[in-house]
Amino acid sequence: MHQLRTRGTDDGVELLRGIPRQRTAMATAGGDGAAVVAAPGRVPGWRRAGRLLPTPTGTPFTFGYTLVLLATSLFDEYGDPATVSGLLHASSTDVAHLSRTPLLVLAASALWVAGGLFSPYAIGFVFVLTALERRIGAWRAAAVFLLGHVVATLATEIPVALSVLAGHLPGTSLHRLDYGISFGLMASVGALAGLLGPVARGSVLAWVSLMLLQDLVAFEDPLTNWGHPLALVVGVACWPLLRRTTRT
Repeated sequence: MHQLRTRGTDDGVELLRGIPRQRTAMATAGGDGAAVVAAPGRVPGWRRAGRLLPTPTGTPFTFGYTLVLLATSLFDEYGDPATVSGLLHASSTDVAHLSRTPLLVLAASALWVAGGLFSPYAIGFVFVLTALERRIGAWRAAAVFLLGHVVATLATEIPVALSVLAGHLPGTSLHRLDYGISFGLMASVGALAGLLGPVARGSVLAWVSLMLLQDLVAFEDPLTNWGHPLALVVGVACWPLLRRTTRT
């Protein structure tokens, strides 16, 4: 780093003004007119906390997506039950829908939060996607989320189709209800972990892996439960690319 030595008050002031982000308050002290530069203030705590939440300008993808999920969750909670049920089934990424309108249902299924507005997935979405988007930008954050959502969905539904064809599962398995943001969220968690320091990265991956392992042991929904660790691996696989494009 080059060091700048001032040759007097005027030269020193001009040099300091030319350095980016160094235009701080200056005062003259003593009879020799030496310039004194005030130390920059610390960022207020409320501003640092505010960066955890999405904003229209800072994180447009997460902010807009959060508004959509808020609207659909409120409709899910307070809308006509028959209408809500019909929309959820129409948005399901089951084998029957994927074979007819794959693009439509892949998009529609990601507009709903399984478990409601205050589920762990909804809360995790806001904080994880905000942090990821602030580091890699809106387009890349959207790409990671979409990649995890699509890959994990297809990886869990294609085996169902093959099992039905082989006679190992009944035909009703082609119409299982499957929707939500959890696969995209897990991919985003995996991607974000790669942008953290070693301790934070290990802590995040260990905690999430333990949670997913508990779901697998419970075996309540085998297909979805296996889709979550797969989506996490998709996010981890994005590390080499994302590390080269991280915002400074």
